Amino acid sequence: MRRFKKDLVFRYSKIIPLIIFIFFNSIAFGAVSSFVDSFEVGVNDSGNGQSQPTGVQFNPDGTRMYVSGISGNWILQYSLDTPFDVSSVNSDLAGQICNFGSSIAQDGANFEFNSDGTKIFMADRADETIEQFKLTTAYDISTCVHEDEIDLGITTLADLAFSRDGMKLFIYDQNVGAGAQYTVEQFSLTSPYNLTNATLVATYTGPNGSIRTNIQQFAQAMVFNIDGTKMYITGGKATSTATHGGVYEFTLSSPFDVNGAITYEGEFDVSAQVGQIAGLTFSANGSKMYITDFTHGGDEPGDRGVYEYNLTCSFGVIKCIDPSKNKDDVATMQSQTQSVKKLIKHSTSPVLNRMQWLRRNENKANLTNQNIKFKFNNEILNSLSKTLIPVFFSNDASSNLNSQNSNWSIWSEGTISIGKSGDTTYSSAKDISTTAITFGADKRDENNIMRGIALRLGNDDVDVGDLGSALDMSTISLTLYGTDPKGDNKFADTLIGISILNSDTVNSDGSNTTTSERNGIQIYGSYNFRNTYNYNLLNYTPKIKFDLGGTHLEGYSEKGSDILTYRFQDQFIGHLMTTVGTSLDKNFEFNDKSFVPYLDLNYTADISPSSSQKFTHISTGEKFILENINNTSHNFNAGIGLDLITDKGLNLMSKYTIDQSKEENKRNFVISADYRASYNSSYALSINETSTEIAYKSKHNNLNFDVTSNLDFFADDPEYGIYLKVYTLK
Repeated sequence: MRRFKKDLVFRYSKIIPLIIFIFFNSIAFGAVSSFVDSFEVGVNDSGNGQSQPTGVQFNPDGTRMYVSGISGNWILQYSLDTPFDVSSVNSDLAGQICNFGSSIAQDGANFEFNSDGTKIFMADRADETIEQFKLTTAYDISTCVHEDEIDLGITTLADLAFSRDGMKLFIYDQNVGAGAQYTVEQFSLTSPYNLTNATLVATYTGPNGSIRTNIQQFAQAMVFNIDGTKMYITGGKATSTATHGGVYEFTLSSPFDVNGAITYEGEFDVSAQVGQIAGLTFSANGSKMYITDFTHGGDEPGDRGVYEYNLTCSFGVIKCIDPSKNKDDVATMQSQTQSVKKLIKHSTSPVLNRMQWLRRNENKANLTNQNIKFKFNNEILNSLSKTLIPVFFSNDASSNLNSQNSNWSIWSEGTISIGKSGDTTYSSAKDISTTAITFGADKRDENNIMRGIALRLGNDDVDVGDLGSALDMSTISLTLYGTDPKGDNKFADTLIGISILNSDTVNSDGSNTTTSERNGIQIYGSYNFRNTYNYNLLNYTPKIKFDLGGTHLEGYSEKGSDILTYRFQDQFIGHLMTTVGTSLDKNFEFNDKSFVPYLDLNYTADISPSSSQKFTHISTGEKFILENINNTSHNFNAGIGLDLITDKGLNLMSKYTIDQSKEENKRNFVISADYRASYNSSYALSINETSTEIAYKSKHNNLNFDVTSNLDFFADDPEYGIYLKVYTLK
């Protein structure tokens, strides 16, 4: 667990005594691309060069630049003293070429590397095929060896591109001839970068049915941004003197999928520098754009070289990417809100468990569900787990708490939880890990009310997507609680608390990385009331529970890449949840056995007010807002079961549950068992449709240990974890 910052504690320290005393806010414009410099691809002393350059690429760190063309059957390799700076080229090209020979790729155009730089794929316009090369040394084209030639039936290959995972291939097809139109064709692959058995799945013809509406001459290049939400194509536009061109930007509703909705954003005209546009690429972080000039005669601008442009925002040629539409960005912002809401639950659960334990212990009842607890990332599963855990007996030698009238009872509870939230249409997948420990002490007063105080130290780690975004949140929570008997079968649990939060975030798109720190404070409370009525040995227990809280998260600014940094405003997150329900059970005694059939009915409504996050792009000043982060939910849960309890230490439990919400309908059947080997130890096993729970409980002197594990490897979103509880009684 990361060390919690002392200054944050001090910042809010004055509020804590008060709690104790009470207890009781898309860039549609301004994506400016500015010309920086150019590099002429000339012929060196060895005779290597390109008088008609086409494609351009860089290695990941920008220390090497590669240029292809149709004036020579090779790819040129340059060294750069300054990464991604074409003015710093220092190589004389001696031996730094991938030579195709006279029979291969005689009209080689644009090309792509695979993800690790060990393969090159080139669009061969002459043969209308894709030429595949192997590099024995990654990103060193002087080690290239021709491997294969793949014919996909494309009329005129202008360019090709791959999805980030290499499972999709895209072809920019020039389709020359009468009535021709330029198209982008999407192929699915059976394995990454394996073009064998590539299958055509979609064709994009452009806005208004024709890319050629604007691109009138020479379709050339096609590039995607890192996450596949932007597509860029290049081509010429007829003028009175020559063919100029531009970069055309498209926004994809589904990443790396031309079959979904595509929005044409506009053209960036490069005619001021370029005679005829050809190749296109970006720096790794999207802050720079590079274009090759294919000029072949005339007095038009251009040195037949590579042109470098600065971009105001990452990959923002025409329009900057709206972070509220980016799945990783959304997931990162959601993680803060979700972690804050779960913090209330995680802070109150140990205390509520403790108060329930106290009541059962006093009445000499079984500890049932409370000494074993599973921490699920899924809210519904977390709620279900409270009723699906094996039965346990208390290890306490003295069940009557009246003996503690003059003594404090000390307890602790620790948790380790690992979970996963799956990928959705709007948000990336999240891997969530929570660790926490709670220390508490309580004491009975003269009115038979048990009051106590608890301190929780917790840490949440959330990994977002697969590009390196993450959230690390540390918390300190102080809770005051009390359980008040209202009669023999009636009680009320009350708690109030405060949490201090500190979170570190990393936001990454694979190349750009920003970091930030955010502080916050949270106040929460809970009220739980139950009353049991007895009718001819039938126990009827209505129950109601309220959870409420409010969290203030301070505004903050990201640090890192200027093209990616945002300033976030203060955010308030409200929390209001209510649960109403009832349970029925009846005890049947047969010799040394007890049969307890029971029925549980519960309705939970999360009616928390919606929360929004307002933020501003620091470089451009454009404002954004992510709405409806904190959505309401409703859940109905019903369960019917049977417990078998014996005097020999063997206990069996079976239960069938239905969990109904707006989003899903779950049914589950559980069989569990526990065995008390001796007064000081017990074992438990629970099996349901997808998971298995194993638990062990022991007592050493006056120190009690509860350990349980959860294995759920076969679910769509596997969940697994361990729960540890250590406590003592005086």
